[in-house]
Amino acid sequence: MGDKLGEPSGALKILVYSDDHTVREQVKVALSGMISPDLPRAEVIETASKASVVDAASSGHYDVLIADGESTPYGGMGVCHELKDEVENCPPVVLLVARIADAWLASWSHADAIATHPVDPVSLPQTVASVIRASRSEAAQPAEQTA
Repeated sequence: MGDKLGEPSGALKILVYSDDHTVREQVKVALSGMISPDLPRAEVIETASKASVVDAASSGHYDVLIADGESTPYGGMGVCHELKDEVENCPPVVLLVARIADAWLASWSHADAIATHPVDPVSLPQTVASVIRASRSEAAQPAEQTA
């Protein structure tokens, strides 16, 4: 059984970072429950500050992080970049962007995927499921041997 810090359990652990409670709620509604028939049910854990998302990503096991690129004062792109550079075993990140033209910034931030802001309740679960499948596939690959 899991806990709020993201300890492993049967459910997918999805960490959401946004300073806007309405964005967190939209993500939670879109992702709570079953996001795909081939994956376990999802449990969404919300964070509203840079410190809380960094702490959670550093200390817990999450299957994916959804970061709001429009968050202030610390945007999801910068937070994603920092987490990917500094957190060992950082979960894959789906970055919410207001404009598809911001995809290049998502690339700079090392995000694994982008989704539109405002949240699309149909495409977000599909994107998250795809990122989780890709992450699990990579984790299942045998590590390369070094001499």
